[in-house]
Amino acid sequence: MKTPRLAALALLLSLAGLAAAASHSGLDLSGLDRAVRPQDDLFRAGNGHWLATTEIPADKSSFGMVARLRDLSDQRVRTLVEGLAAARPKAGSTEQKIGAYYASFVDTAAIDKAGLAPVKPLLDGIAALQTRDQLASWLGRQVGAVDQPVVLSVDADFKQPGINRLGLNQGGLGLPDRDYYLKTDDTRMAAARTAYQAYLQTLARAAGLAEGAATRAFAFEQRLAEAQWPAEENRDPQKIYNPMTPAELAAKAPGLDWAALFAAAALPAQDRVIVAQPSYVTAAARLLAEAPLDDIRAYLALRALDGSADVLPKALREARFAFRGTALSGAKSEQPRWQQAVADLNNALGEAVGEAYVKRYFAAADRARMLKLVDNLLAAYGESIDGLTWMTPPTQAKAKEKLSKYLVKIGYPDIWRSYAALDVKPGDAVGNRLRAARFEWQRQAAKAGKPVDKREWGMTPQTVNAYYNPTFNEIVFPAAVLQPPLYNTQADDAVNYGAIGAVIGHEISHGFDDSGAQFDGDGLLANWWTDEDRKAFEKVGERLVAQYAAYEPIAGKHINGKLTLGENIADLSGLQIAYKAYLRSLGGKPAPVIDGLTGPQRFFMGWSQAWREKMREPRRLQQLTVDPHSPAEFRANGAAVNHDGFHDAFKTKPGDKMFKPAEERIRIW
Repeated sequence: MKTPRLAALALLLSLAGLAAAASHSGLDLSGLDRAVRPQDDLFRAGNGHWLATTEIPADKSSFGMVARLRDLSDQRVRTLVEGLAAARPKAGSTEQKIGAYYASFVDTAAIDKAGLAPVKPLLDGIAALQTRDQLASWLGRQVGAVDQPVVLSVDADFKQPGINRLGLNQGGLGLPDRDYYLKTDDTRMAAARTAYQAYLQTLARAAGLAEGAATRAFAFEQRLAEAQWPAEENRDPQKIYNPMTPAELAAKAPGLDWAALFAAAALPAQDRVIVAQPSYVTAAARLLAEAPLDDIRAYLALRALDGSADVLPKALREARFAFRGTALSGAKSEQPRWQQAVADLNNALGEAVGEAYVKRYFAAADRARMLKLVDNLLAAYGESIDGLTWMTPPTQAKAKEKLSKYLVKIGYPDIWRSYAALDVKPGDAVGNRLRAARFEWQRQAAKAGKPVDKREWGMTPQTVNAYYNPTFNEIVFPAAVLQPPLYNTQADDAVNYGAIGAVIGHEISHGFDDSGAQFDGDGLLANWWTDEDRKAFEKVGERLVAQYAAYEPIAGKHINGKLTLGENIADLSGLQIAYKAYLRSLGGKPAPVIDGLTGPQRFFMGWSQAWREKMREPRRLQQLTVDPHSPAEFRANGAAVNHDGFHDAFKTKPGDKMFKPAEERIRIW
């Protein structure tokens, strides 16, 4: 994600002699660039030929290992869904709902014929808003269905992690982030703003909105953006944990009838609300109280239309893609309609689809193998904590205690959600989406103030991703991420540990990144550090911020080292832990040479190829602005350059582009 060493020259000779035949190790040998030395650029050594010969598909803004896995997962879901439809399931059954939802989305002829009629009740409701009281109630009824300035959610309370609380967060922007509105000197963002305003004009004309509606809506969003917090500030759990009583919220954010909004949102009575960005919520409430209702109605109508545009007539679908697909992400053509339908279906009935997915595509043996691998990585992490030189014994003991309490979830949940109350109507793509959104919100709302159920999952089994949840102190790996090339039961251990092992190590490490390390083993936001150790940890983090801030993925745009710090810590620490776990797996025996590479070299090549990706520039701009993850090549090289094992495996020396003196390497966990 090493033991015998090979001189740099010998490695180059061995790589030069590798055939493009299938690898015995699980590496893609044909993707290597034999003209690039790993000592100079590990990412391109492992992926250079693939980068040079692979075109990003026209319907994608990026392409690589993860995109391949997502395409595979989507194709499997399509096969399942079309099989369910062919079996003619019983009316009202979950299987029938899955088939009807999917079929309604792909039936563009019916969507075109219906015109704007499916969304007309929503638009009429907005047009009928005449008072601020009506506005508050309407916002409450549409939570989850229509994008709004203040986002409501229900999650575990940071200070009482066994209880779910209502949370308020900033939101309501049509562009990806506040920076797209505020950075007037950035030509790329200016182009995105222009494209967005053109898109809003198209939506407004199609819906017959009053002259100037798009301009007023954009100006409203501009004011929201001016009040929003920068992305990096939202990563600090201390800053975004601001509990208030409903009375305190009403006093600090006057202008919006919060009680009416909460009641209309079907929320039970709350004794505490967690406000993530208090200054923003105050500003948003003031704006909703002071802005002309014409402006607010225009804004809400266009947010509603944007949210449904892909299930509205062709002209609106095309306008949506021209903005969201091409202008924002760089894609040349739309994804196949079936694949868009799969994404929408996964949002609406995700666990129902997931239950069918794991029955066909995820074996019990895979779950058992993964649990064994995770156990090995957790043990390696514990040994690493024991060996830390910058941390004192009292904090080490607390870290080990937290690690011992990790909850591990592999593949799929043990208890599946019920969709019995969700109404899915054949031929009603817009209505199905809106009802599914409201259904999900009602499920969330019912949890507010109630005990947390740690059996719940935040991702579906068919999702190609993984996560760490600090309030549950859990690591979660859906079934779809546990497959080749990321995890290959036929590959050698070195490659698996370098790929899936480092991913697992990454998620484990999130419990000890700059944000996760503020929570204890019970998911409580609490300081378990000595002051001395916390300062030492933060000092190391500052060095990592500086390292990544020096990278410039596109001209004039550097990585935001503060925004990406948590992910960079997790990459660095995950790679360290996966390597230690790999060495443990050898049991003291030397690793064989396979495909001309030693075990340690295969480990780092596996790590390199796990980050294989190409990305279009508009999507890269969006990533650098809002995404806490660094671009793939900097994840691959940025972690490896600090790894003693990498330098040992490839015998780096001064003059090599990835050489870094031992005393300058950043070591955290």
